[in-house]
Amino acid sequence: MPPELGHVLDQARIDEMSGSGFWPDRLLIDDLADGLARHPDKLVITDDNSVTGRQTSFSYRQFDRITRRIALGLVELGVGKGDVVACQLPNWWQIEAMIVACCRIGAIINNLMPIFRERELEYMLRFAESKVVVCPGVFRGHDHGAMMRALQRDLPDLAHVLVIGDEGGHGGGESFEDVLLAPRHEDRAGAADILAARRPGANDVIQLQYTSGTTGAPKGALHTSNTLYGNILPVIEAVELGADEVVLMASPIAHQTGFLYGVMMPLILGGRTVLQDIWDPAAAARLIQDEGVSFTMGATPFLADLSAFPDLADYDVSSLQRFASAGAPIPRVLVETASERLGARVVSGWGMTENGLVTAVRLGDPPEKIFQTDGSCIAGMEVRVVDEDGLDCPVGVEGELLSRGAANFVGYMRKPELNGIDADGWFDTGDRAILDEDGYIRISGRSKDIIIRGGENIPVVEVEELLYRHPGIVDAQVVGMPDDRLGERGCAIVTVKPGANLTFEAMVDYLLEARLAKQYLPERLEVIAEMPRTPSGKIQKYKLREMAAGWSVAE
Repeated sequence: MPPELGHVLDQARIDEMSGSGFWPDRLLIDDLADGLARHPDKLVITDDNSVTGRQTSFSYRQFDRITRRIALGLVELGVGKGDVVACQLPNWWQIEAMIVACCRIGAIINNLMPIFRERELEYMLRFAESKVVVCPGVFRGHDHGAMMRALQRDLPDLAHVLVIGDEGGHGGGESFEDVLLAPRHEDRAGAADILAARRPGANDVIQLQYTSGTTGAPKGALHTSNTLYGNILPVIEAVELGADEVVLMASPIAHQTGFLYGVMMPLILGGRTVLQDIWDPAAAARLIQDEGVSFTMGATPFLADLSAFPDLADYDVSSLQRFASAGAPIPRVLVETASERLGARVVSGWGMTENGLVTAVRLGDPPEKIFQTDGSCIAGMEVRVVDEDGLDCPVGVEGELLSRGAANFVGYMRKPELNGIDADGWFDTGDRAILDEDGYIRISGRSKDIIIRGGENIPVVEVEELLYRHPGIVDAQVVGMPDDRLGERGCAIVTVKPGANLTFEAMVDYLLEARLAKQYLPERLEVIAEMPRTPSGKIQKYKLREMAAGWSVAE
């Protein structure tokens, strides 16, 4: 039996959201079926695989067939409704096929960032009781297949590790191609009945997405089809997207941005996805030109790199009409520069894994809103800015940001005590904001103890715990330094034992030996004589943040 999820979804919320029209009671496979009926030979997905050097495309007809084949193959492996299927994949066509296939049989898809290593993966796979994981063989020089097969030995629930590019099981295990692609499961008698029997409801959990928080262990946010549609449909309206959109997605599909707006949204529109597996502004410019890309979305570094690409004029990027950017604070000057260089409308906004894009500027907004705010609420969502007593802050006064509405998740997997949702449905986002007289917000900071580096949450406590275990360190704190490109970078501030000599290089080597993922590594080390403390002895981290506000990696 699948593990108890512990999510919270009462009938009152279902009735309210369905009755208001914000929950359409649809599945992603319904939109794929509609696309198949309208334009079976239209391309639905194209990927650029940097490992093979090949580009792969599927029409709606082909993609419908291959996802039914994979879904039935998962059933053959014993995957049932509510079971977790994990994918640690780059932006290749297989990750989108797995998402759709899991939707067909009611399995819960859990996409994991390709940069995760043993430390993160062992926890995530064990906690979710994942039954199947799909991963590359080798990607960016790392042998994912060997790593996953080694982890499998200590994970009793992980029955199958399917490795892409390992036909014949040369790595000593099962391959994705041999198990899920080669057998023509969809042509077998009774295949349609098997899929029909496993079709999930729109209020069943279909996605588990880990998000870093203030504790060492990541939390698994749970979404249903309705909560995901409750975000995407209003975003389509707010950004004014149409049926013929070609969406470039370089943000990882293992992030909520890639999942929502690179996989689900194009299928809902009846459009097409173009996937980029390694970010490179030159490759992005080429794809925009060659594939006629009209929309893309990504965190600040994607926008900064593309708009600053020196050879941009060598490419025809005139098809790109909109670039949505969220996930980290966007410098206003960047929005202005990008709008001018790309010739596209830059749509800034704010959102989270737990609720997708919640606020966004509109195309017809005046310049002061576009360049100085993070937008107003999309349809179906509300925000409040409150003080420490939970009372609404006056206009222009900073406070804690709460959100409520159709797109809010249904809780953290098996940790409902951490949900942060009150009796009236307000979710404590952990961010701080200022609300103006027109209902537009400007994110001003975070109460959560995390760093957002290029849209990626860095779990500060986990890094600090490892540093505290270093034999030469007495105290360790990790804070963010402002960075023009990535928004923030991490800085480790430590005190050391008498006679200890800790260098930046030694710190990095130590953390890598502890199997910390590379994207979590601090990018500066400061050794200080003593930590600033309160009279009771608590470290005053805000003073460390003030110190780091004037530092950079280059110093």
